[in-house]
Amino acid sequence: MISLFQRVRMAHMEITPELVHNLGRLSRLALTPEEEVKLEGELRSIVGFFEKLGALDTEGLSEMARPVETTNRLRADQIRPSLSQQEALSVAIEQEDGQFKVPRVIE
Repeated sequence: MISLFQRVRMAHMEITPELVHNLGRLSRLALTPEEEVKLEGELRSIVGFFEKLGALDTEGLSEMARPVETTNRLRADQIRPSLSQQEALSVAIEQEDGQFKVPRVIE
């Protein structure tokens, strides 16, 4: 089986001051020049980390959804007494043919 990193190789991304400025503008952030310089370094670090991950040899490793196993902590379904149709409809503002009648929400 081909892993995600093998299917989608991350191309080298150059982080430039212009890119950071445009990202800030598109995100509607009012970044100061100092913040743009700081963000440029942080983005370079993040992209560099992903490039390192992309360079790892993942041949023979199975894909996984999460790094640790999880177990279902939900309780088992249990049949219990509930309201009858008549009891449930007793609080309805409007009903029709044994069902709740509500205003149309999709035209």
